[in-house]
Amino acid sequence: MTRDNVQMAMGNVSLGRKIDQFFTERGFGLNPAGLRRARLRQIIQLEAQSDHDLAQIGLKRDDILPHVFRDILYC
Repeated sequence: MTRDNVQMAMGNVSLGRKIDQFFTERGFGLNPAGLRRARLRQIIQLEAQSDHDLAQIGLKRDDILPHVFRDILYC
């Protein structure tokens, strides 16, 4: 059974807090848990890549969340 209980930190900001901040900055009062949970695996996979690998697919680290949620939010 897989679980989404991965705790990952990016610098001083946990990944969960980074996702919460992303939604808050776009007008959501809180992070919709279903959206977060459904895309967490993709976010973690992208966050785990090097900056060089991200550049090869046309992303910067700050572009990961807008990329993952691009189909539901205009970022």
